[in-house]
Amino acid sequence: MANRIYIVGMGPGREEMMTGEALNVLDQSDVIVGYTLYLKLLGGRFQGKEMLSTPMRQEEERCRQCFEEAEKGKKVALVCSGDAGIYGMASLMYEIGKGYPEIELYVIAGITAASSGAAVLGAPLNHDFCVISLSDLLTPWDAIEKRLHAAAEGDFVIVLYNPSSHKRKNYLMRACEILLCSMEGERVCGYVENIGRDGTKVEICTLKELRDREVNMFTTVFIGSSGSENINGKFVTRRGYKIEKNIDICGDN
Repeated sequence: MANRIYIVGMGPGREEMMTGEALNVLDQSDVIVGYTLYLKLLGGRFQGKEMLSTPMRQEEERCRQCFEEAEKGKKVALVCSGDAGIYGMASLMYEIGKGYPEIELYVIAGITAASSGAAVLGAPLNHDFCVISLSDLLTPWDAIEKRLHAAAEGDFVIVLYNPSSHKRKNYLMRACEILLCSMEGERVCGYVENIGRDGTKVEICTLKELRDREVNMFTTVFIGSSGSENINGKFVTRRGYKIEKNIDICGDN
């Protein structure tokens, strides 16, 4: 692992929801770098490791810490929630890594919130879907709005990351209003808060109801396609199989 940095997707954070490869890399690392909350989620298994953290919105500084530690000959792992290559730090690490050609980067896949949240809700992603972040910190809202319109027009199941924050309390409402222009209000939706962590909250509702729901930044939202339905309290998107109806072989007497 010398002269290497592993960019590790840690999934929701619980050890049992991390891949064996991720756990193996973290076990072998000398120093683990990450956002403060993610380091806390790692639990006791890695508490003997050197831990380096930065607050939220200091992603570039966090990445540079990794390269600085690797230059000292240390085995370095950068942890990201979910999958590091899905709204994670992988791309930024490769961009900064241009200035450190002697250091190799390896991305370790993790379970992203779309997958872990879908498993809790039922089977909402069993056909074509797309993922859109509602955060306009790095993406202009005009671009987000265009993507929402396009996803609705394409009849995708839509997964919304970063649906709300202290400064963006009405962004989910704005997104729902855009989708309601072309979707019926009864379209099945769902959301999961704190996926795989303490205090997990799961809700299934309609698009009209979702418009007025309050969620936080730790929530992942799912909006169904025309092929989605609520089956016994589970959010399911049909794959398209032709299911034969049960036949009463005894007949009527």
